[in-house]
Amino acid sequence: MTGDLLIQLAGVIVLGAAAQWLAWRLRVPSILLLLVLGFLSGPVAGLIDPDALFGDLLLPFVSISVALILYEGGLSLSFAELPKVAGVVRNLVSLGALVTWLVAALAVHFIFRLAAPLAILTGAVLVVTGPTVILPLLRHIRPTGRVGPILKWEGIVIDPIGAILAVLVFEVIIVSNPNHAVAVLVFGVIKTLLIGGGLGLLAAGVLALLLYKYWVPDYLQNAVSLMLVVVAHTTSNALQHESGLLAVTVMGMTLANQRRVDVKHIVEFKENLRVLLISFLFILLAGRMKLEHLHGMVLPGLLLVGVLVVIARPLAVLVSTVRSKLSVRERLFLCWMAPRGIVAAAVASVFALRLEMAGVTRGYMLLPIVFTAIIGTVVVYGLTAPLVAWRLRVADPHPEGILFAGAPEWARELAAMLKARGYSVALVDNTWQNIAAAKLGGLPAYHESILAEHALREIELGGLGRLFAVTSNDWVNTLAVQRFIPVFGREHCYQLPPQKEAPGKKTLHKHLQGRWLFDPEATDESMRRRFAAGAKIKATTVTESFTYGEFRRLYGDLA
Repeated sequence: MTGDLLIQLAGVIVLGAAAQWLAWRLRVPSILLLLVLGFLSGPVAGLIDPDALFGDLLLPFVSISVALILYEGGLSLSFAELPKVAGVVRNLVSLGALVTWLVAALAVHFIFRLAAPLAILTGAVLVVTGPTVILPLLRHIRPTGRVGPILKWEGIVIDPIGAILAVLVFEVIIVSNPNHAVAVLVFGVIKTLLIGGGLGLLAAGVLALLLYKYWVPDYLQNAVSLMLVVVAHTTSNALQHESGLLAVTVMGMTLANQRRVDVKHIVEFKENLRVLLISFLFILLAGRMKLEHLHGMVLPGLLLVGVLVVIARPLAVLVSTVRSKLSVRERLFLCWMAPRGIVAAAVASVFALRLEMAGVTRGYMLLPIVFTAIIGTVVVYGLTAPLVAWRLRVADPHPEGILFAGAPEWARELAAMLKARGYSVALVDNTWQNIAAAKLGGLPAYHESILAEHALREIELGGLGRLFAVTSNDWVNTLAVQRFIPVFGREHCYQLPPQKEAPGKKTLHKHLQGRWLFDPEATDESMRRRFAAGAKIKATTVTESFTYGEFRRLYGDLA
C-alpha cells in the first residue's frame, strides 16, 4: 500500500513538472495541460487518487497552498502603479464582480437547472479570475499602457474577494432561519475585513521588524516568512472562514510597498514555490473529478463559457469603465481577458465537499461546473488573447523597442536618443546611481536585478522587442540573454562581447551567449574608454541616396 502511494505521489510531481515544461515549449497556458493531465491520470486512467493519497489532509494542503500563491501575488502589487488605474481596478473588483456574480448565477440556474441558492454560490466562485493564468498571458502579450497593471491588480485582488463572497453565500445557505441571512452577510463581511486585514498587517509588520533588526539570519528568512504566512492564514481562518486569503494578500501587499527592508530575495523564493504548488494543485484537483459527474456537461458547459465570455465579462467591464479615461481599444481588450484559475478550482473543491456533507441536493455539481468554466475560459482567452491584443493595437506583434540590462552613461545616452525618435526603451540596473540618472533624464528605469523572476512582472514590456545586455559583468550579460530568449527570441537578444580571457580563466560558452552588440571589440571596458575619450551617440538617417554602405565608407569601421 505504501509503495502504491509513493508511486502516486511521484506521478503527481512528474506530471506537474512535465506539464509546466511542455506548456513552455508549446507556448500555451500551463493550466490547460495541468488540468488535462490531471483528468487523464485521475478519473480516466485511475492512476492517481488524491483522496486516497492525502486523505483528510488534502483540503488543508490545498488551502495552505492557495494562501502561499496569493501571498506571492500580493508581493507583486506596487502602489506606484495605482494612481493611473485605481478607479478602474476598484470598480472591477466591486461593481464588475457584482455583475459577473449575477450573470454567472443566472446562467448556472437556467443552464444546469440548479436551485437558486446553489446557483448563487456557484456564481460567487466564478467571480474570481486568477493571476496564475493572467500573469503568464500578460508576460507573453506584453500589452502597452494601462491594461497590463489593471489586469494584474484585478486578478490578484479579486481572488480573496470571490472566496470570501462564496463563504458568506455558503453560510447563508446553511442558515436554518432565512430571516438571519442579512445579519450573517453583514457580520461576516465586518469580521472578515477586521480579522483578515488586521492579521495580514500584523504578520507583515512582524516580518519587517525581524528583518530590520537582523533577528533572523539570511538562510532562515524564507522559512520564517513561510511560517508567518501559514500562521496568519490559519489563525484568520480559525476566527472567520476563508478570511485567511485576505490576510495573506494584505500581508504580501504590505511587504511589497514598505521601504524599511528589502524583501526581493523572499519574492524570488516564493516565485519558485508558486510554480511547484500550482503544478501539484491542478493535478490533484483535476484528479478528484468523477466521470459520472461529467455526464452531459459538454453542451451546457459550452453555453456557460459562452455566457461568461460574451455577456458577463463585457458587461462587467462596461459598468466599471464608464467614466474612465481608457481608450475604446483598451476597454475592448479588458473585455477579452478573464480566465479562471487555481483559486476558483480550490474554492470549488472545498465547497463541493461541504455541500455534500451538509446534504445539499446536487451540491456535487459545483465542482464540474467550475472546472468546465476554468478549462473553457483558459482555452478561449489563452489561444485568442494575443491575437486580439495585436488586432486592437494594445500590444505590438513586432515590437522594436529595447530593454537595456544595465544603465551605464553611454547606454542612457543611447536610450534617450531612441526614445526621442519614438522607440520604447527601458533600463534595468541594480546600481541606484545609474537608475537615478536615468530617471532624471526622463527614461523608464527599474532598480532591479535583471535576473530576478519578479522583474518580468514589474518591467513594462509593452513595445519592447530586443534585449541589450550591457552590464560590466560578462556572466550577468550571458545569464540575462538566457533569461530573455523565451521572451524576445534568440535573434533579438544582444550582449556586449566578453573581455579577453586571461590564461587559465574559465571561458564563457558561445552557445549560451547572445549576438554581439556592435563589434567583437566593443567590450564594456572598450565602450567606457571610448566615451571617456569623448565619443558621442548620434543618429543618421539612411535613405536610398545615402545608404548604410555610404555611411560606412564615410565614417569607417569605428562609426
